[in-house]
Amino acid sequence: MNTDHITEVKNYLLNLQERICTALESVEPEAKFIEDLWDRAEGGGGRTRVLANGQVIEQGGVNFSHVSGFNLPPSATAKRPELVDRQFQAMGVSLVIHPNNPYVPTSHANVRFLIAEKPGEPSIWWFGGGFDLTPFYPFKEDVLHWHQTARTACRPFGDDIYPAYKKWCDEYFFLKHRSETRGVGGLFFDDLNEWGFDKSFAFMQSVGNHYIEAYLPIVQKRKDMPYGDRERDFQLYRRGRYVEFNLVYDRGTLFGLQSGGRTESILMSMPPVAHWKYNWQPEPGSAEAVLYEDYLKPQNWLGD
Repeated sequence: MNTDHITEVKNYLLNLQERICTALESVEPEAKFIEDLWDRAEGGGGRTRVLANGQVIEQGGVNFSHVSGFNLPPSATAKRPELVDRQFQAMGVSLVIHPNNPYVPTSHANVRFLIAEKPGEPSIWWFGGGFDLTPFYPFKEDVLHWHQTARTACRPFGDDIYPAYKKWCDEYFFLKHRSETRGVGGLFFDDLNEWGFDKSFAFMQSVGNHYIEAYLPIVQKRKDMPYGDRERDFQLYRRGRYVEFNLVYDRGTLFGLQSGGRTESILMSMPPVAHWKYNWQPEPGSAEAVLYEDYLKPQNWLGD
């Protein structure tokens, strides 16, 4: 793989970060993202952008990173022994948005590219990414819009792509110790290279480009809904599940920490406030119970 391909991916990712930040700032009367440029000792660096204490977004981060090194961390090589002793470059955009209003879902997205090289041997490369939605007080129409947009992102690449990557998302964002999904899913894919570089890159771009189309209309529709202490308390309790997943299961978090990445940027996905309660259960028939009974389980939202 030539350097032009790597530059092309990097330029796209930087532009994507810019466009996502601009779109999210459009719902804030005053708050803006602050930018933090950083370097990594072993190689590479990144551009972290964080918006905090906004009227709509309590805290959100949109991070670009491009790191390189001489050995991939165990999280990458455990199931791929052919990657051992290869120099690598990994780049991507990752984001998590934690809104103030409990009626606005938390959202996550990332798109990434990795290439591992060894003198005298072919390059190993792949794309990965996806986006998923974590509501507290879900609305069926919002979930349908989210998944319809995900399906639209996949459709040019085959009718079987959305069902496959939707299923992968349901299986990946699953808290085994709680026996529940993190939210209502979306898309997840990894190790994508069988289509060749151009088509694989085009798919990654489609996923990245559709994130704002999926999320921003939901934010605009729900951000001004009235709420009280009950809804806020439930939001903070459910945020605890988000922390549990990111610290126990998330491969991106593990990769970043094991590869000596910048801790502040890796953990920007954490909510600013979260609560845990011992053995809490929702009241039967309550709005909180609806989340558990009707949404935190894999299902065919679009009836395909």
